[in-house]
Amino acid sequence: MAADTAEAAEVRGALARLRRATGLPVAFGGLVESGRRHVRISELNGTSTQALRSLAVTSGNGLGGKAVALARPCVVTDYSVSRQISHEYDIPVAAEGLRSVVAVPVVVRRRVRGVLYGALRTAQPLGDRLIGAAVEAARDVEQALAVRDRVQEQARELLVAARPVEAGVPEPGGGGAWEQVREAHAALRALAPRIADPELRGALLDACGLLAPGPPPGGAGLAPRELDVLACVASGASNAVTAERLGLRPETVKGYLRSAMRRLGAHSRGEAVVAARRAGLLP
Repeated sequence: MAADTAEAAEVRGALARLRRATGLPVAFGGLVESGRRHVRISELNGTSTQALRSLAVTSGNGLGGKAVALARPCVVTDYSVSRQISHEYDIPVAAEGLRSVVAVPVVVRRRVRGVLYGALRTAQPLGDRLIGAAVEAARDVEQALAVRDRVQEQARELLVAARPVEAGVPEPGGGGAWEQVREAHAALRALAPRIADPELRGALLDACGLLAPGPPPGGAGLAPRELDVLACVASGASNAVTAERLGLRPETVKGYLRSAMRRLGAHSRGEAVVAARRAGLLP
């Protein structure tokens, strides 16, 4: 499975920043594919061909594979003749005309999650400043992935705690756990619009998706702000509290709530919450 959109966007943004900071003509990279032992090159910036796209880089092979195996940055001055690396990927590298290359692993919790590359089309040493910028770009991705992982872990923990009763055997604290799920969902939806970073905001909304599966194909849907308001209402918040949490005017909250009720065919706040839960829009 390829890296999801939010994770790929983190890599894409880091590569663009790397090129801006260093003036490197080419940057590319990708993440470890789920369930696989290789990095899939998915993001290209400044390349003139598609030779590197979708290349699967195995641990230990080539420059990137060496960086994965050692979990540290690796550099070559002239890729095709370097004796420091193996040469499984010489053909696509040569097709792009790359010579001097730095590869920096993306490491989260001691596990390599991907590799970022920066490259020149001439054979010349890459200075410490340039290598440092590549390391900094990788750190940006690491921090974003770590935040994303933690948010998703917390969401999963809440889901496990609130697992429905199975085979008629009650689970201690099940009802209270479901309330925690709903409060977490409302808090995440209230927080997301205030996050300026689009990738991090996407990660928070992805976590919301773990708590509420969403409507089936053809089912009723809500606009993002309508769902934000209804999530707060579902957690027991009044219109005034909802307005404060979401940074909206109380009149605006009422408007979104009326719109959500209309979409859901509900005649009251309570009916709207129930309908949204049945539709998979709320936990």
